[in-house]
Amino acid sequence: MTAAASSAEPVIRVVVADDQAIIRDGLVTVLSLLPDVEVVGEAADGAQAVDLALREHPDVVLMDLRMPVLDGVGATERIVREAPGTAVLVLTTYADDESILGALRAGARGYLTKDAGRAELAAAVRAVARGQSTFAPEVGALLVSSLTGAAPVPPLAERFPQLTRREADVLALVADGLSNGEIAARLFVSVATVKTHINAIFAKLDVRDRAQAIALARP
Repeated sequence: MTAAASSAEPVIRVVVADDQAIIRDGLVTVLSLLPDVEVVGEAADGAQAVDLALREHPDVVLMDLRMPVLDGVGATERIVREAPGTAVLVLTTYADDESILGALRAGARGYLTKDAGRAELAAAVRAVARGQSTFAPEVGALLVSSLTGAAPVPPLAERFPQLTRREADVLALVADGLSNGEIAARLFVSVATVKTHINAIFAKLDVRDRAQAIALARP
């Protein structure tokens, strides 16, 4: 499970916690291909994740939320309290308000959904290992509404169900005024991929240009 790292790159030690073996195996495979990452343990439930964090002292625990014995929120709380040198990065199917806020209140340093790409996952692991926070776009929107006290606006994926989640992410960044290049950098994809998503958004929303798309996206 260990990937060789060059002498110039500090190795990021990671524990993967997910109760679905096929997802856990896939994550281990992806992470093990990264030259600066070493997977030091796998957990099938939250209690195992806590035990591994206390025993192995990893830099990052990649944490699912819905797990038996002890769920991801409970495991995150214990890891943050008992192993403060370990960062928790949530990777889950769930992006509802309750799941997001529960994980963040527990002390998770990052929150991604499982449709994140390999590059996005790799960047998030490296970011939280450096002490930074990283969140999927819908999580950032919820944080802003929580801090300002404003009523949360339904995610674009809910307002426009014809869009894929990634297209909704791109539309949100377009509405924030980002250029194609900036969107590509934010989502860790190519500019050509961003252009493909934007063309699909225009077609599905029946708009002609960015201005019309932004007008629809902004509440």
